[in-house]
Amino acid sequence: MPIRDWPQAERPREKLLARGANALSDAELLAIFLRTGVPGKTAVDLARDILQHFGDLRGLLAADSKKFCAFPGLGTAKFAQLQAVLELARRHLAEQLQRGEALTDPLTTRRYLTTRLRDYPHEVFGCLFLDNRHRIICFEELFRGTINGASVHPREVVRRALDHNAAAVILAHNHPSGVAEPSEADRNLTQRLQEALGLVDVRVLDHIVIGDGESVAFAERGWI
Repeated sequence: MPIRDWPQAERPREKLLARGANALSDAELLAIFLRTGVPGKTAVDLARDILQHFGDLRGLLAADSKKFCAFPGLGTAKFAQLQAVLELARRHLAEQLQRGEALTDPLTTRRYLTTRLRDYPHEVFGCLFLDNRHRIICFEELFRGTINGASVHPREVVRRALDHNAAAVILAHNHPSGVAEPSEADRNLTQRLQEALGLVDVRVLDHIVIGDGESVAFAERGWI
C-alpha cells in the first residue's frame, strides 16, 4: 500500500510534523530522506532493507560511495545529499562550541569530538585549543595513523598551542577498534604532553578517548 494511503498518523512526514523527529524510528527518518521507494516497495520498506543491509544507521552513514551507491534505490545523488546532511550536523555541533564562548557544557564538547573522530577507520589525534578563560580558539586534527595507532609528537603539539596562543588544551583521539578504554600508552602519552605543554604554561584540561558509542575522559577518571 502506498504511504499516501496510510492513516495520516502513521505517515512518517506527518508523524514528524505532529510529534517531532524523536518520535520516528530510524527507518521512518530514512524514508523521509529517501522521499520515494522503488517498484513494489514504499520508502519505508526500502529504508528497512537498507538498514538491514548496512547493519544499522551507523553502518549506512559510514559507508563509502561505492558501497552506498551499489544498493538498489540509492546512487550518487543520494550519497551527496547524505554527506551534506552529515556535514550540516557536524557544523551545527561545532557552532555550539563557537570561538569566544567559554566551555560550560562537557557533554556538548564530547559530542562534538565524537562526531569529528568516531568514524575514522584509522587513529586520529587532535587538540581543542582554548584561551585563558577556556574559550574556544579552534579544534585541529594533528596526527593520523594506522588502525593500531598514531605517532604523536609533543613538540608539534606545543608548537601549535603557541601558534594559537592557547592557554589550555583538551586532547582527543579515537580508537578504531570501538573500545574507548584508554591504553597504558595513552596514559603515558598524556603525561608526556602534560609535561611538554607545562613548560610553556599550557594546561591539559582533559584527554577524551572516542570509541564506538562511548567515550572516556581522563579528567573523570582522576588521571588529570
